[in-house]
Amino acid sequence: MRGRKTRGIRSDYLSDALAVLGGWTRDGVQLKRVLACDDSQHAALTERIKVAADTLRLRPSIRRMDGHTQILLGAPDGVAITDGEVTLAARIEDAYRTVVGPQ
Repeated sequence: MRGRKTRGIRSDYLSDALAVLGGWTRDGVQLKRVLACDDSQHAALTERIKVAADTLRLRPSIRRMDGHTQILLGAPDGVAITDGEVTLAARIEDAYRTVVGPQ
């Protein structure tokens, strides 16, 4: 019987995920994304993010700054970025495309 393959190093997993989630950057132990949207789009996006975050039991930081929405995933004092935070980042990307439309 063969065992399942496991991924080598966790940082490789994170690098792979960030490559697929274009626009997200690693800011210490947090994932960061800045999105261009107007006030009504920001409100709609924030509501969608809250629903997804509640499902994953996460608390992202969402701020409105100079016509942009800044999102931080992960606790600033956390140890590492979790799978749940990567999943939430992907859901945020989908929500953004739905709210803002193709660009």
